Amino acid sequence: MPKFSANLSMMFTDTDFLSRFERAASSGFTGIEFMFPYDFDKQVIIEKLQKHKLQVVLHNFPVGNWDAGERGLACLPDRVQEFQDSVGQAIEYAKALKCPRLNCMAGLTPKNHTVDKTKQIYVDNLRFAAAALDNEGIHLMIEPINHIDMPGFYLNYTSQALDMIKEVDHPNLYLQYDIYHAQMLEGNLTKTIRDNIKLIEHLQLADVPGRHEPGTGEINFTNLFRFIDESGYNGWIGCEYRPTGKTEDGLDWIKPYLRKEG
Repeated sequence: MPKFSANLSMMFTDTDFLSRFERAASSGFTGIEFMFPYDFDKQVIIEKLQKHKLQVVLHNFPVGNWDAGERGLACLPDRVQEFQDSVGQAIEYAKALKCPRLNCMAGLTPKNHTVDKTKQIYVDNLRFAAAALDNEGIHLMIEPINHIDMPGFYLNYTSQALDMIKEVDHPNLYLQYDIYHAQMLEGNLTKTIRDNIKLIEHLQLADVPGRHEPGTGEINFTNLFRFIDESGYNGWIGCEYRPTGKTEDGLDWIKPYLRKEG
C-alpha cells in the first residue's frame, strides 16, 4: 500500500506553518515534507514532530532568495561557494530532523554563461553534494520541474535528469519524480516509473490541470497507485498539491490509504 506524506508547504495553508503539524497528524498522516525549514529553529520543529508522532521524509536545499524569484543555486556559476554553504546548512537540518533525503533544486538557467559552463557547474555541484550527503547517510535527489509553472528552470524533463545522474556518476544521486510535473510535459507516467524505479527515491503528486488533489483532473490515480505498488516502489509519495478548498475537505481520495494510529 502506498505511503503518503503531507506537504506542509502546500497543504493546510489557511493556518501558520507550525500549526500544520497537528492538522496533518489529525488527518491520519504519519509522514510530512516541506520545501524549506530554515526560517524555524530546529528544536521547535523537533518538538512538533515528537508531539504529533510525525517523521520528516523530505525537504529541499536552500534555494537563495525565493521571494525575489530565485529557485536554486546548483546551476549558477557565480554562486558556487554559496551553494556549498547551503549543502552544509541542509545537512545540519536534515540530521537534526532525522530526514533521510534532500532535494536539490537546480535553479533558473543563467543568462550570461554558455550552455557547457552551466552544465559543468551543475555537475560539479551535484558531485560535491552527493559526496557530502553520502558521508552523513542522506540521499540526494534532483527533480525536473515543468517550464510552464516555473519558466526558465534548468531541469525540465526526466530524460535530462537521467542524463545528469549518469554524468555525475555518483551512487548517492537519485531521481525525485513528480507526477504533476511529468504529466504536464511528458505523460507516459507508468512506463517512466517502471523504467527508472531503481533510481526513484521519492514520488510526489498533484492532478492535472490545476495542481489540485487527485480526482480533480485527468490522471487516473487509482490505476497509478496500483501500478506503483506492483512496481515494487516502497518509498513515500508526497502530496504536493494545492487543495481546492480546506485541505481536510478534499481528503476523501486518500482515506483508503491512510492508516491512522491509536
